[in-house]
Amino acid sequence: MTTQSNYPLSRRTLLQAGGGLFLTMAWRQRPAWAATPVERRIVASPARARLAGTGHPETDVWTYDGMVPGPLVRLRQGEPVRLTIENRLDQETTVHWHGIRLPNPMDGVPGLTQPPIKPGESFAYEFTPPDAGTFWYHPHANSLEQLGRGLAGAVIIEEREPIAVDRDLLWLLADWRLNAQGEIAAGFGNRMEAAMSGRVGNTVTLNGSVSKEEPVRAGERVRLRLVNGSLARIMALRFEGHRPVIVAVDGQPCEPHEPEGSRILLGPAMRIDVALDLQGEPGRRYRVVDDFYDGLAYRVTELAYDEKPPIRSHPLDTLSLPRNPLPELDLADAERHELTLQGGMMGGGGMTGMGGMMGGSMMGGMMGMGGGAAWAINGMSMTGDGHAGMEPVLTFQRGRSIVLNLRNETAWWHPMHLHGHSMLVLGRNGAPVPYRQWQDTVLMAPKDTVKVAFVADNPGDWMLHCHVMDHQVAGLMTVLRVA
Repeated sequence: MTTQSNYPLSRRTLLQAGGGLFLTMAWRQRPAWAATPVERRIVASPARARLAGTGHPETDVWTYDGMVPGPLVRLRQGEPVRLTIENRLDQETTVHWHGIRLPNPMDGVPGLTQPPIKPGESFAYEFTPPDAGTFWYHPHANSLEQLGRGLAGAVIIEEREPIAVDRDLLWLLADWRLNAQGEIAAGFGNRMEAAMSGRVGNTVTLNGSVSKEEPVRAGERVRLRLVNGSLARIMALRFEGHRPVIVAVDGQPCEPHEPEGSRILLGPAMRIDVALDLQGEPGRRYRVVDDFYDGLAYRVTELAYDEKPPIRSHPLDTLSLPRNPLPELDLADAERHELTLQGGMMGGGGMTGMGGMMGGSMMGGMMGMGGGAAWAINGMSMTGDGHAGMEPVLTFQRGRSIVLNLRNETAWWHPMHLHGHSMLVLGRNGAPVPYRQWQDTVLMAPKDTVKVAFVADNPGDWMLHCHVMDHQVAGLMTVLRVA
């Protein structure tokens, strides 16, 4: 494991590199794997960062190792690791290693899987990552504010054999709500927002700052790892003049395919790896645009080509990643359940909270405004970030194949995240989902019904929740037990 700067190569550095350098970087000989756990300490603490770029004021943020985003953590598939988190914040925290199929005590949910890390204390996370791919880490204590103030970083778990690309590039995208002074605006946990789309920011950063350009070379192939670290913002990315090919979703390789409508849909907490063949004209610039919200399209960055001729005359063959060792499903003998998402503004139905019934109706059907919960799953609301005594809504026998029918009865989008497992997305609204897509975070549109399947092979109590963080802390969370 190593850490490295999250910031992209400078344009000058890239222009100095010849075509041979790209392939050398991609296919270099890997060092021997460590026989003992690789150790790393990461410190959570306050700092300042220039999120909006040159000419704008710095912002008070919360960081890992003083960086926004936190240090890029590189692991190797099948190699044990010990990651120690030191808490120098003035409040408790934990770290959830999002998407990694690790042992339950290492999952980072306060109370449910571990005691919270108190100020001045540390906690060591020890696991052996079974899957290669793109993952990330973030808090699961006061997660709405801690993530919203900057606590997030990416994890790349390398394949056992190098992948034939010229460059491996990470874009960790996040949005921030900044006030006129450039500071993070107050108002976390706004009840009105919690019952609608959540806290959507007004400033979008790429690897910790507003991006004007990303330098590229004509003819190169890039493995671009996209991570959405936003609290609530959904993104639909268009690469003008290019045809990105999706090769992995949430760290799991899929059948290579171009995105529907040429837009890469990326909900909060989702990761998508694309093979991007840079076939643009030398010297030209091409916009990368997010146009998910009607009438609010904006430029995320620009692909800025240098003026040198292409490094190769023809694109490489289609990139296909090696599959991870996911357990085999037995759909013929699967256990089947339905989980229904309820509540929110313009929602409806009663909700049972941890302390009894939480219902009512106001403003067109918004649930629980003032009752502590705005959302529910199967009528039950679990608010906050996780705690001891969270009773499971379902209990599965270890090793059993499970099919869940997820039904969104609300008027809002929800990226539903299951801890400790990956889910094969079988169907959406009655139609089969192609390309064999395994996900840990499934984005559901209003009124969607999505059918997923997984093998309950990882014992413990696992959270299933919406990764719009306002929705999670306002009740859109439950627990699934594997016994």
